[in-house]
Amino acid sequence: MKSLTILLMLFLSTQFSNAQSISGESIKTQFIKDWELAKVLTDEYLDVMPDDKYNFKAQDSIRSFAQQMLHLAQVTSAMVSNGTGVPRLFVKGRNLEKSPGAQVKDSVVYYVNASYDFAINAIKNMDAAKLEEKVKDRTMEETRFSWLLKAFAHQMHHRGQTTIYIRLVGLKPPAYLE
Repeated sequence: MKSLTILLMLFLSTQFSNAQSISGESIKTQFIKDWELAKVLTDEYLDVMPDDKYNFKAQDSIRSFAQQMLHLAQVTSAMVSNGTGVPRLFVKGRNLEKSPGAQVKDSVVYYVNASYDFAINAIKNMDAAKLEEKVKDRTMEETRFSWLLKAFAHQMHHRGQTTIYIRLVGLKPPAYLE
């Protein structure tokens, strides 16, 4: 029993020291890789939805496909700004999803791709040593690392919601990494 305890302690200490050896630069590299993939996946969603279905709503009380994607772009880029310290891509207070001119396919594709390019470039150029710094936005104060995680989760959440929109117009959503 004593030898099993010693082996377990050695194993756990090795795992703990490995976890601590993750550098800010390796985190940054992984973020970039994940954001580049997320852009490709989201572009596939934007491509599969026909131009005339961008204003499709599953129900009157929810966002249209275009509004979902514009929301994804705007809020994600705001969170990335908090995470990287790079000034916001979109003007604070201007709501893209309520702007009728922004809701056509070409505009949606432009804004969404601009938000992904912003995220990728902002992360590439950020100082990884600042990932633990706290940043406050409205009522939330989080580390830069946490803001970047929230931004990534946010875009996944809203892209995932649009899967249903695509199915409801009779199409098959893009497969994840086939």
